[in-house]
Amino acid sequence: MPLSQGDAVACTPEQANYLRNVLRLAAGDTVLLFNGHDGEWRAEVAEAGKRAVRLRPEAQVRPQQAGPDIDYLFAPLKRSRLDYMVQKATELGARRLRPVLTRYTTPERVNSQRMRANAVEAAEQCGILAVPEVLEPDKLARVLAGWEASRRLIFCDEGAELASPIVALQALPKGPLAVLIGPEGGFSPEEREDLIAQPFVTRISLGPRIMRADTAAVAAMALVNAVLGDWR
Repeated sequence: MPLSQGDAVACTPEQANYLRNVLRLAAGDTVLLFNGHDGEWRAEVAEAGKRAVRLRPEAQVRPQQAGPDIDYLFAPLKRSRLDYMVQKATELGARRLRPVLTRYTTPERVNSQRMRANAVEAAEQCGILAVPEVLEPDKLARVLAGWEASRRLIFCDEGAELASPIVALQALPKGPLAVLIGPEGGFSPEEREDLIAQPFVTRISLGPRIMRADTAAVAAMALVNAVLGDWR
């Protein structure tokens, strides 16, 4: 919903419950709002009834920040580690979260609603003015077959030819990006060969040590932001 001065915004039942029963806000109190498009606004609680909570934006306090155009692709992990990965990818500026199913992916079922809730919570806690889009899981082969070639896919691979990920990233042109982290068991030989064969794929190393998938996610996103994203 658009945010503009004086135009009241109706909260969802979940938002209303949080504002009324967790934060204990009442009519006349203030709260900060964002919708991913119109920046951050200071808003007054115009109504805080049992059936509805309505907020009235008063003034914009921060303009919308574009952020980097980075998709984050990952093989799903078990519950608590997936929560962590989603939160950190959100904090590091991922625009889309895209689960991919590989031969060694465990588990194969993904709770997309839980992922969205974790992304929203991370954005709210860290003052990020956009929540990444959460896409439904799909098989890696189908994702590669339908890939938009203009978006460079950065594949974290311990067998990358260049030892320095920074040198490898510096060779890439500016433009939309994606980062791919595989499952704990790694990619199958066939999946790895398929990735290497794609003209839009760039392989980077994450150093001499083997990382857990959630750690690799943070390392890879930090490297990409530092060289090609909005940390420069």
